[in-house]
Amino acid sequence: MTSVLYDVPGPKAKARNWIYTAVFLVLFALAAWWILSVMGEKHQLDADKWTPFVTDSRIWTTYLIPGLLETLKAGAIAMVIALPLGALLGMGRLSDHAWVRVPVGVVVEFFRAIPVLMLMMFGYVFFVQFIPAVSSDFRPVYAVVTGLVLYNASVIAEIVRAGVQSLPRGQTDAAKAIGMRKGQTMVHVLIPQAVTAMLPALVSQLVVILKDTALGGSLLGLTDLLAANRQISANYSNTIATLVVVALIYIAVNFALTSFASWMEGRLRKSKKSTGTVVGVGDVNDMATGANSAA
Repeated sequence: MTSVLYDVPGPKAKARNWIYTAVFLVLFALAAWWILSVMGEKHQLDADKWTPFVTDSRIWTTYLIPGLLETLKAGAIAMVIALPLGALLGMGRLSDHAWVRVPVGVVVEFFRAIPVLMLMMFGYVFFVQFIPAVSSDFRPVYAVVTGLVLYNASVIAEIVRAGVQSLPRGQTDAAKAIGMRKGQTMVHVLIPQAVTAMLPALVSQLVVILKDTALGGSLLGLTDLLAANRQISANYSNTIATLVVVALIYIAVNFALTSFASWMEGRLRKSKKSTGTVVGVGDVNDMATGANSAA
């Protein structure tokens, strides 16, 4: 039996797939056993390394929860600024006017080409040198948000451009036929329909924003979850256990974000504005590296 996308595996192919699955599970179990054995030899599985997360509430109230809130605050501020800015840049890249399209394209390509950590460091130096009124307590947050906004707004601009260009040409032609200008067509026809197509890639980029706040905690003094890891490790001598707990917190938060986005996407696809076209999550890497930069 053959489907549109692939041939249904026959008996031999099914047997091979079962063998591959069994081999993978065995190798995975061996790797897990080896890792746990090494951790046990290094006393990383001792109860005193893990029980503080259950018995000592100060770990959560003093370090983890404040660190999580700082991470969420920096990520939320960056998202709120980067999303509309990226949408504006994306629409600018689609402009019919060269005096708009070319400068916006230069800005987008420039900030996509610079590592986000370097943008954060530039932001930190900028606030030190040119805006000294910003308190040293808030400077790390400002620097992290600045770097995240500049980089991710540029990537979101490419997501918006790709989402709009993925729509059928007839949408634009129909809008022109009833006398709508380019700006009206973009705002009232194309963008609303492209939202569903862009949503998977946008959510992927929002997850990237949330995770990249850890760069500020690593090098710029942001008191986020990564900074909480260092403080807990120094007080309880349980670096591995703390990293595992912090990683699980990141996984839980990002899973909640992607689950909410999946629910929202399902709702949008049921509406009349859905086009069925999707900008895949995998396209984000191409957009960030400039593989899809050609207009």
